[in-house]
Amino acid sequence: MNQHLKKLLPMLDVFGIFERDPFGNSMLVKRIIMIVLGWITYSRLRGINKTRISGTQHLEGLPNEGVLFLSNHQTYFMDVICLYHIFFSVKWGFRNSINFPIYLLAPRSKVFYVAASETMTEGGLLPKVFSQAGAILVNRSWREKGKDVKKEVDTAAEDKVGKGLSYGWVVSFPQGTTTPYAPLRKGTAHLIKTHNPIVVPVVINGFRRAFDKKGLRFKKRNTTLSVTFKEPIRFDKDMPTEEIMDILRDKIEQKIPVQKLVWLREKE
Repeated sequence: MNQHLKKLLPMLDVFGIFERDPFGNSMLVKRIIMIVLGWITYSRLRGINKTRISGTQHLEGLPNEGVLFLSNHQTYFMDVICLYHIFFSVKWGFRNSINFPIYLLAPRSKVFYVAASETMTEGGLLPKVFSQAGAILVNRSWREKGKDVKKEVDTAAEDKVGKGLSYGWVVSFPQGTTTPYAPLRKGTAHLIKTHNPIVVPVVINGFRRAFDKKGLRFKKRNTTLSVTFKEPIRFDKDMPTEEIMDILRDKIEQKIPVQKLVWLREKE
């Protein structure tokens, strides 16, 4: 009886009321949270600030799963929120624009983002709500409570992200920190070699000027926020890890500029 019921429910569940993601979370609850958070945050991206978007034509022909978006990182939450808005808008057929929030009526729900467990579980109620919008929680082995540490690597992290990729799109920040020009974590290259996703490099700018570190409070209004999607990449599984990292560092524009290198040497 249970087997027949499991087969029948998806057929009857036209609106996805009983649908769950690979982590067992209700997709209905996720959609509701996405819609509510989308309306709450829209003015931060379109009214109070201006968002300039380019390259969404690269997203239009992508499959519905197995796509990994890799971006530089400037705030804890607003980076992801902005990318979600763009994904929703692209789903509705709008290119390089979030000017028409009608897309919030039916957002793209099979989207996830990689986040540090510490950030999402110890930051109060709001981060816990954000986590219900598709957070894949991982334990950072190199940082804790704003300090550099050395902990055991979260071996389950890659499997979690792999689950997300098998179901939809995943956003990840390979530097694992909002510090500019920080080194990329090697785990990203291992993930790419293991799961062979389509990789879309993303470059963001202006978020650090406009918002605080969490991305919840304003620092400077009337700021231009920019989001650029680069051409998708399919890496060769046999490509060396360091080569993958070097390509990604270049694509998300996180190679340390020559001027900064000179300054750092002088500082030493």
